[in-house]
Parts: sequence; structure tokens; C-alpha cells
Amino acid sequence: MISPQVEIMILASLTAVACALPGVFLVLRRVALMSDAISHAILLGIVLAFFVTKNLSSPLLIVGATITGLLTVTLTELIIKTRKLKKDAAIGIVFPLLFSIGVILINQFANTVHIDADCVLFGEIAFTPFNRLIVGGVDIGPQSMWIMAGILALNIIFISLFYKELKIATFDVGLAASLGLFPAVIHYGLMTLVSITAVGAFESVGSILVVALMIVPPSSAYLLTNRLSHMLFISAGLGVISAIGGYFTAQIFDANIAGSMATVSGVIFFIILIFAPENGLLAKFIVKKWTRWDFGASTLSVHLLQAEWSHAEATELITGHMEDHMSWSKQYTSEVIAQSIQEGLIKKQGDKLMLTSYGREKAKNSISKG
Repeated sequence: MISPQVEIMILASLTAVACALPGVFLVLRRVALMSDAISHAILLGIVLAFFVTKNLSSPLLIVGATITGLLTVTLTELIIKTRKLKKDAAIGIVFPLLFSIGVILINQFANTVHIDADCVLFGEIAFTPFNRLIVGGVDIGPQSMWIMAGILALNIIFISLFYKELKIATFDVGLAASLGLFPAVIHYGLMTLVSITAVGAFESVGSILVVALMIVPPSSAYLLTNRLSHMLFISAGLGVISAIGGYFTAQIFDANIAGSMATVSGVIFFIILIFAPENGLLAKFIVKKWTRWDFGASTLSVHLLQAEWSHAEATELITGHMEDHMSWSKQYTSEVIAQSIQEGLIKKQGDKLMLTSYGREKAKNSISKG
């Protein structure tokens, strides 16, 4: 018998991976906000389906929610096609409208039913182990865990089968259309996948964590790699780390589990944003600083070489006058001179500067490249 704590972590990990995979394409297509729109708007579909079935466990709730998710996408696309508004504005108009209608219907006609607005937003994954799936009298685990496992399998199958089409349509819609790949069909297929994933995760983790797991791990992965296949695997891995890390964080601080998972995913993103090897802020700062120094060192070397070529007496330049020669600030001049001496490009004799053989070679290379 698996403990409830392990079941919660398994469910959270399944949800994280299931959300991250389609989320990669949302991030690359620059429609990340669509996950927020769908995860909120499906409330209307759930409510309307409940009015028909009078049963919160009915599979028709998933159907209704999925249809509402597609309705959200369709209405957004129609507004965008008017060319009056951009994507973010269109999304910002549609999903608050549908979500608000769902909330109003709950308050007016279903206020005695357990469809709580706080649960919708934050979810309560800690309660999912109590809703068991019994097959042939055998308890095989939480129902939500098997639902998310099925949705994850669906996502993997869809992405595997249509990987080439998704890749081309994501990066070049025109090329996809010219190749006869029907980018509109691919788009709505992807959005159907997003809707189904959001519906499956809705009750367990709430809409906020659906958005967090669908967007934050792919965004983090985007800073680490430029290859789509790698991005998919890294996103899934970061999602699992966020899920498990969020669970233990919630235990430590006695906080909401879904909220803690979203927080951990955000913390991971900012760590990667700062320390990513190529695209991180620290790496870019280092590259910028090195480029600034390299430019200064190259310019200084070329200046000394030209002086050396022009007349012998100019091969030795006074250190204190270099800022006048180079039209640089005194501080920058001092930094470039100090770094150039440290790198062996120039040497200092008293208060005069002279090129080394290495510095002379660098100056000649800079001139030839120029």
C-alpha cells in the first residue's frame, strides 16, 4: 500500500509532466497566456455540464470543459482576425468573460454544491488520495492519479505522432502551410490537448498551478537549450522537481501544496534566469564585461602598434595621457591598461606603455579582421 504522501507526489509529478509537454509549444508560439485563459474558462463548461448531469463525477464534465476550452481559443482567434486587437488583449477579453459567467452561475444556481471558487483557483491535492479508484473490488490508487497518467500518455502519443508537424508549424506557419501540414488543424489539436490537460488537473491542483506547471518549466527550459527535443525533456524534469520540491516546502511551512509547487517552480525559473550558462543574466553580464574589455584591449593594442609603425619615439606612450589619446574615461582607461598588462598584451616601463610580442600579434589580428 503506497502512503498518501507518495501518492500525492506521484500525482503532482504526473500533472507537472502532462502540463509541461504542451506548455513547451505554448511558450514557443508566444501564447503562454492561453493556458491561463483555458484553465479559468473551463469552469463554465464544468458548471453547464453539471446542470445537465447533476453529477460532479460524470465524464460529461470533462467533455463540457474541453468544449469550453476550445470555445475560448475560437473566440480569441476570431477577435485576433479582426486585426483590431493583439493576442494578449484578445485573450484578456475572452477568458475573464467566460470565467465570470461560470462563477455567477455557481453563486446563483449551484451554491449548495461543492464547486468552490477557492478550490477552483488553488485546488487541494492533499484530498485526492481519498477519492479512490476501485476495479474489481481492488483499490488501485487515487482516481486523479490514473486520470493524469492517461492524459500524460495522450500528450506523449500526440506529440510523438505529430512532432514534425508541431515543430514546423510552431517555428514557421507559412512553411507548414506550403507543405500541406494544415497549421490551423495542428493549432486546434494542440489547444484541445491543452484543454484536456487543464481539465484533468483542474480539480486536483486548481487553475493557478495548471498555469504555473504549463508555462514556468518550459520557460526555464527555454533559457537552457535551443533544441526542441531537449526543451521537452528539460521541461518535464523541471516540472517534476517543482512538484516534489513544492510538496516538501508545503510540509515545512504548513502551506497549500499547489501554491508551494507554483512558488518552487517560480524560484527555479529565477535561479535559471540568473545562472543559465548562455542566456542567464550573470552569463550575459560576464560576456558584456569581457566584450567591453576585449574591445578596449584590442583598440589599445592597435593604437600602440600604429604608433610603433609611424615613428619609433611614439612606441612608448605616457600612461597618464592615454585617456586623452583614446578619448576614454580615466577609470575605463585604467581598467583596460591593468587588464592588458595582466593578460600580457602590453608591458609598463616606468610610466610608459609598450606592446609585447603577444600584444603585437593581437593588434595585427584585429587590423586584419577589421
